[in-house]
Amino acid sequence: MLDPHGSLPFPATVHPEARPATRLTWDSREAGPDVAFVALPGEKMHGNRFVEAALAAGAPFVLTDLDVERAVRVPRHEGTGAREALFAWARHERANSSLVVGITGSVGKTTAKSYAAAALKAHFMPVYNTLPAIACFLIEFGRSGAPLVVEMGIDRAGEMAELVGLVRPDVGVVTSVGEAHLEQLGSVEGVAREKGGILLGSRGLVGAQAAPFYPGVDTYGFGEGVTFAGQGLDLTPERATFTFSGIHVTLPHASHVQAEAAVLALTLALEARVPLDEAAARLGQVQVPGGRYRVHPGRFTVIDDAYNASPLAVKAALDALSGFPGRRISVLGRMLELGEAERELHAEVGTQARAQADLTYGVGAFAPELGERAYATVPDLLADLLAEVRDGDVVLVKASRGISWTPEQRAQEGVGLDTVVASLLEKRSAVGT
Repeated sequence: MLDPHGSLPFPATVHPEARPATRLTWDSREAGPDVAFVALPGEKMHGNRFVEAALAAGAPFVLTDLDVERAVRVPRHEGTGAREALFAWARHERANSSLVVGITGSVGKTTAKSYAAAALKAHFMPVYNTLPAIACFLIEFGRSGAPLVVEMGIDRAGEMAELVGLVRPDVGVVTSVGEAHLEQLGSVEGVAREKGGILLGSRGLVGAQAAPFYPGVDTYGFGEGVTFAGQGLDLTPERATFTFSGIHVTLPHASHVQAEAAVLALTLALEARVPLDEAAARLGQVQVPGGRYRVHPGRFTVIDDAYNASPLAVKAALDALSGFPGRRISVLGRMLELGEAERELHAEVGTQARAQADLTYGVGAFAPELGERAYATVPDLLADLLAEVRDGDVVLVKASRGISWTPEQRAQEGVGLDTVVASLLEKRSAVGT
């Protein structure tokens, strides 16, 4: 329990009616009898506007600079406010954890987080990984003493230093480095430099693809020269199998990305002295969040990899698609934040799609680069795709999310293709599975 009447690592006045909470949230809509609310400054408005709504929902307390009911009130004049108080609390609780693993990368960090947490029996960050979200996670679980696994995504220069200052990972992991967030980071070298901040002051591990960017840092994955290597990788549409330190590993419906994440997980387990056979058994049960290479077998197979996209991620997904029997169909949408090279990068991905898929679709601004069948909008694409797909096909769906856009904008720009996945699964269900 998070007791505001306990010893807080920041100056505050605690209202006598403030009660302990089980967790914190920065989203007032999640506040309730067991969930306290932190009123933070936002891009458009301050969380103080929602304090009364959180209290009305029964929040045990609110962390704010207002003098209100059930407030943990931080003084305004000290210039810290609720945000810095939250971060101070997070750093204080994080110190109680036995092991904190931080994971970043252009491709596969959410997958790596899921596998690492399973192997270590750790608490792990949910998908939403902003600084406030990470702070709330550290406060909720840091005092448990159990291992923690934190996804540390960045999209601007200086952000990793802020994350490292909050999380202070004992182990820093870079899964991969590729063309992502180039509008802010400038180049692949800029991406590598920014993500490499996670390795400073911690035990570092990098995936085999990222190894050239970080000479001298221990590596994991498959192939010659890898420090912690899986052996005998065999990939089929049904499973990935390999051995690690003499332990046999089977991962249902897994690609190379999942297999490499499993090697990372077993490396972490090995160093944490977790029994490898037990860790490997847990890896076989991992379910990654929706949209991250989730295979839906049936009369035709749908590969839902629609959560997000970068050139490196799309190429990895196409590699996986090429291993499936049957007619292979790629459905690719726009990749965001690629800067001045975006047309060239879309064309590169489209060239690979044409080489590895039997039928290629593109949608959005760079549809002709991405596929032979090019459509301006998602509804136009769907009309053709749903009429075309048949039993035995394998359909890969991948694009950026455009998370800040409206559904109408996403449909127009060819991002957020989760609607395509849903429509395919609905069609398949209508004809039976």
